[in-house]
This record gives sequence, structure tokens and C-alpha cells, in this order.
Amino acid sequence: MTYVVTVDAEVPEGAPELDALQREGVINLLGKHLDQLDAIEGPDDLEVDVLDRVIAVHPGGAIVKVFVDAPALEFAEEAVHAVMTDILERTELLADWTIARCEVELHEGIAQQGLDAADGPDAPPSDLAERARRHLEAPAGPVSGKLDEAEVEAMRSKLRAMGTQLHAFSLDSFGYTEDKEDEDEEGYGPLVTQEAAEIAAGALVYGIHLLVDELFADLGRLANGGPNVAESDEVFMVLDSLPERYVLKYDVLFVRRLVTTAVCMTARLTQPHFGQLSCVAEELLMRLLLIQAEVTADLYGLLDDEVRQALEFFADGVYEDMDHEWLYDPSADGIDEDPAFAHMGIAPMGINDWFKPFNEGRFVHVYAADDDSDANAEPAAEE
Repeated sequence: MTYVVTVDAEVPEGAPELDALQREGVINLLGKHLDQLDAIEGPDDLEVDVLDRVIAVHPGGAIVKVFVDAPALEFAEEAVHAVMTDILERTELLADWTIARCEVELHEGIAQQGLDAADGPDAPPSDLAERARRHLEAPAGPVSGKLDEAEVEAMRSKLRAMGTQLHAFSLDSFGYTEDKEDEDEEGYGPLVTQEAAEIAAGALVYGIHLLVDELFADLGRLANGGPNVAESDEVFMVLDSLPERYVLKYDVLFVRRLVTTAVCMTARLTQPHFGQLSCVAEELLMRLLLIQAEVTADLYGLLDDEVRQALEFFADGVYEDMDHEWLYDPSADGIDEDPAFAHMGIAPMGINDWFKPFNEGRFVHVYAADDDSDANAEPAAEE
């Protein structure tokens, strides 16, 4: 069974953040060691095959996704934890780093997909990793599909706490303010309650974890079943939600660029200054992130009118325009190049423009912005 093990490695507490050059160095160091591995010796002398790896480095550490073939989820996690610990200890510049997390992450949607694909509500999910998780977490009594009040309240508290990680945006960005001076002439105060704004912010942070993990998982599926989304028999959690008109272009290189952009964009959300969305790809990723946030709140019964309104208020503020929505309208194909719509100032929407910064002040990672590959070239017009 193929598992994607997520490893969060962090710089020592109190150490300065990694600059751009240091982050590139970490990628090279980790990549050099991981690329030498064909297999890892797991528990009970079982061998765990290493299939692929993806490394993303941020100012506070690194996120490493290791694709392995293992007989069980526990073996995959233990083997990857052991080898990553060894790599850090043997690498002088990383010897003081710590592993904050090493696990196979699963999300609520996988269970529902398994039920939808089966013959009935009691059929087991087709995803073996999900089966393993259910066996580990199964309660003694019968399982109900409805969350109990304790679970809902636990998630409510979790999301409200997670919202504080969204350093780039205050609760004002979700429609709540304590400043009386912000009341309008008729005396109306905040658009939503503080709790609704905090839940919305927390759901967005929670959605970051889901979005990035699902993108990495989609990358692994596509790498095994390519050559692109259109010609693959796999079911993708994120890639299937991208505009259908370019489905033949969604190959492994494209997804790697998308993952890189997602990591950069979501990292900025947790930094003091987000700036603005940098390119079409970020606009699409933000769209998917907002959907993740809404689904998360809904799954736990927390998506009331105010939480929904808070997410909509945030979306109105984070987007400069909604031109990217044209990509989901087949009748609008080519609207950005139509002289009749030139007055609308629509940014170029072709897939070759997705990773180009809107202007010189916007940041797009050099790996994603590099479009010199033949894989990303538009097909030449026939003469």
C-alpha cells in the first residue's frame, strides 16, 4: 500500500528564521539524503520502499512528504520517522532541528468518498489507509454518523484557537471589530460576532493543512498514474476542482509548480504581511482554500449564517477582482483576449500565465514562475 508520510521539521527554538538562500540549502541537503534511499528498514526488519519525496522549506523549518510502499500505516510512519531523525542527526547544519510531526494525514472527505463508491453505508472504504485509521480509532460501541455535542464543541474551541495563527489578517477582515468608531451613521456595529469571525479564521487555517496535504497526495497519485489528469484513472481531491478546460495540461510538472505556489501563499497567510494575491494560480488556490474552510465548518455543524458571512467578507477583501471565475465558464474561453472586453482589464487567463506575477511587486516562487519547460508550452498553431 502506498502512503504519503508528512514530516514537519522545525528549526531550534529561538533560532533566526531561514532566509531564501538558507531555504534553498536545506532543500538541497534533505534532497541529497532522501534521493539516496531506495528502501528503509522498518519495524520487525520489514523493508519499506521509498517511491518519491517532495520538500517544501519555509522560514521556520521544512515540510517533507515521503511516498512509501509499506504493509501498514504504522510501519510507514515509524520507518520515515527513523530515517528523517537519522538524516537530521547526521547533517551538521540540521543537527539541532526537531521533528514536530511525522504521520499519514487523512481528512474527513476520504471516508465519505469511500461510502459513496460502495454498495451501502456499512461498506468499508476502498482506501486501505482509511480502513487502518478506523480500526485504530474505532470505539467499542456502534458508530453513529452524527457528531455528538462534545465533538462539535471541541472543534469549535480548536478552530477559535487556530484562528490566531492567521497573523496576516485580523478579525476585522472577517467582519468583526471592537472599534466603536467603525460603526456607521445608523449605529450598526460589527457584521458578525467575534466567535463567528474566529471560527471562520480557524477554518481557513485548518483548510491550509487539508489543501496542502491533498495537493501532495494528488501529486503522488498523478506521478503513479499520469501522464495528466485527463488521461489518468485516479480520483484527485484537488486537481479535479481546477478549471476543466486545461485538464490535459495538469501534468506532474504543473502540479509541482502548483504545490510550490500553495506552500508559499499559505505561508504568507501566517506571516505578519500577506500583501496581495500574486498570480492567477494563487487566486484559484485561494478559491479552493475558502471551499475547504466552508466544508470544514459545515462538517462539524459550525457553518451558520454568520460564519458563512464572515468567510464571504474575507473573500471580498482578499480578492481584487473575480476574473478567475471566468475560467470555470466554458462560454468565456478567450474573454481575456477578446478586444470587445478590453475595457474590463481582465488579466491574461491562459494556463501559461497562471504563475506569472500580476506586477513587479508580487512574489511568485522562482520554481513555479519558471515556464521554460516544454511541458508548459502552449501547442503551436497548425499552419
